Amino acid sequence: MNRVVEGFTDRLRLGIHVCRGNWSKREDVLITGDYQPLVPAFARMNLHQYVLEYATPRAGELAVAGRALGDREIGLGCVNPRTDEAELPESIVDRAREALQFWPAERIFLNPDCGFACFANRGVNVEAIAAAKLRSMAEAARRLRQHV
Repeated sequence: MNRVVEGFTDRLRLGIHVCRGNWSKREDVLITGDYQPLVPAFARMNLHQYVLEYATPRAGELAVAGRALGDREIGLGCVNPRTDEAELPESIVDRAREALQFWPAERIFLNPDCGFACFANRGVNVEAIAAAKLRSMAEAARRLRQHV
């Protein structure tokens, strides 16, 4: 990874997304386990942001990445693109507040876990649900900005 980003200026935000699986709506067939095995590699990467999926319990504790990457930015996965109901803004706010234990507010970016249409011929969810999830995320961000 460092060879890939070598020579880019500090004016660019460089990051990586670690996908935990987005091919099924069934949580029991997707990747499970925390990010601990990747932490040593993350620490060596010359990147600014780690876009990690934390909208499901499959990802383990936020503290694993928080303790190791608190000096970087987190793209905090806070909505699950595979479920059929939009998360409540309150649950997203709660997750972001948990992240504030490890990152300052300016280093936390709210993201969906992965994308809503990662396959060209088959979206993971329908547009109306994806839009509702993004509205919840935007509302959570608005509420968080009022209190930070």
